[in-house]
Amino acid sequence: MKDHRLGLYSGVGMVIANMIGAGVFLSTGYMAQDLTPGQILVAWVIGALLALCGARAYAGIARIVPHSGGEYRFLSTLVHPALGYLAGWASLLLGFSAPIAIDAVAAGAFAHTLGDWVNPTLFAVVLILLMTAVHAVGLRFSVTAQNALVALKILLVVGFIIVGLWGGNNSWPTWRPTNPSEGFPLGAFMQNLFYIAFAFSGWNAAVYAASEFRNPRRDVPRALLLGCSIVGILYLFVNWVFVANLTPEQCRVVNDYETARITLGHLIMRNVVGDLGAACMSVLAIIAFISAVSAMTFLGPRVYAAMARDGFLPAALKGKEGRPPVGAVMLQGAIALFLVLAYQLGEVLSNVGAILTLFSALTVFSLFWVRFRRKEFPRPQTAALVAALIYLAFSGVMLYFGFRSSPTLNLWVGSSILAALVGYFLTRSRRSAQTEREVTEEAASPDR
Repeated sequence: MKDHRLGLYSGVGMVIANMIGAGVFLSTGYMAQDLTPGQILVAWVIGALLALCGARAYAGIARIVPHSGGEYRFLSTLVHPALGYLAGWASLLLGFSAPIAIDAVAAGAFAHTLGDWVNPTLFAVVLILLMTAVHAVGLRFSVTAQNALVALKILLVVGFIIVGLWGGNNSWPTWRPTNPSEGFPLGAFMQNLFYIAFAFSGWNAAVYAASEFRNPRRDVPRALLLGCSIVGILYLFVNWVFVANLTPEQCRVVNDYETARITLGHLIMRNVVGDLGAACMSVLAIIAFISAVSAMTFLGPRVYAAMARDGFLPAALKGKEGRPPVGAVMLQGAIALFLVLAYQLGEVLSNVGAILTLFSALTVFSLFWVRFRRKEFPRPQTAALVAALIYLAFSGVMLYFGFRSSPTLNLWVGSSILAALVGYFLTRSRRSAQTEREVTEEAASPDR
C-alpha cells in the first residue's frame, strides 16, 4: 500500500461518507416532540455553524500535527497522553462503534419497509458482521469505488430534497410540538442539539487518515471545511422537507425504529410519490447507510492501532505492516453489536452526541494550550482560535444543560472516564516497567 495517496477530492468524500448517516433521518423525529418547526430549523443552523467552527479549529490542529489518529493523536501530542488515552477510548466505545450500530439499525429499519420478513435488528447484526469481515481480511473499496459511493449518497439526498420540494408542502408549517412549553424552551433546545451533534459527527473524519494524504497540511484542512459545508447545506434542506411535511405524531415512528414499518424518509416519499417511490427511497437509503458503516469500520481501527503501537492497548490490536489491524476491526465490531442488542436507539443517539461533543471540545481547547503553554509548536492561526472559542462556548452551554437534565448522560460519561483512567494508569505502569526492562537489557548487552 502506497503512502500519501489521498487527494482533496477523496478527503472531501471521506468526510461526507462519515457524516451522512442515520442522524439526519432520525434527529428531527425526536426534536419534534419538544420544539416548534422554527426552533428545529434554527437548531440545525446552529449545528451547522458549530460543526464548521469545529472543522476550522481542527484544520488548525491538523496543520500542527499532520498525522493519523484523530483526537487521540492530537491530545496525546499537544496536551498529555492521559487525555489522548481518554479520547481514544471515547472513539473506541462511542466515536465509531456507536455510530456504526445506529447506522446499521437504521439500514435495517429501511430494509423492513420493503417487506415484513426483514428483521431490522438481525439485518443490523448481519451488516456489522459483514463489514467487520470485509475490512478484517483487507478486502475494501478502492478510492475510486468509495468516491462513487459518496456520489451516490449525495444524489440520494439531493433527489430526496427535490422530490420533497417539488411534490410536498412549501408553506410554513403550523403544527405544535407534542410537549409544548410557554416561552422559549431553552433547556429542551440545548439538549436536542445533541441529536444534531450526532448527525454532524464525522466532520473530522479526514484527520484519522491524515498520514495517507499526499499533502496533509494543505488537503486535510480543506477536506474538513468543504465536506462539512456541503453536508450542512444538504441537512438544512432535508430538515425543511421533514418539518414542512410531517407532524410530531408522524415523527414518533423514530421511537420504535426496530419494529416500525415506516421511517421519516419513507413517509415523505410515500405521501409525495406513492409506494414505489417509498421503496426506491428505502433501497437508496440502505446503500447510504451501508457506505457509512463501511467507511467507519475502515477508519475507526486506525485510532486503536495507533494506541496499540504506543503501548496503550494490547499489541494484538496494532496489526502488521501493510495489513489491516484485524484485532482492532474485530473489537470495534463486537462493541457495535453490543450496542445494537443492548440499548434503545434514542438513548444511544443523545448520549453519544454529548460525549462526542465533550471530547471534540477538549481537542479544540488544545489550540489554546499550544498558544500559551507549548511554544515549541507552530503558533495557531487567529481564525482557528476564534473558531475554537465559538465552538467551546456553544459546547459548554450544551454540556451544562445535558448533564443537568440527563441522569443517563452522567452515568455514561462518568463510567467511561473512570474505566479509561483505570486502563491508562494500568497500561502506563506496564509500559514503564517494560521500558525499564528494555533499558536494563540494553545496558547489560555485551555489545556495549
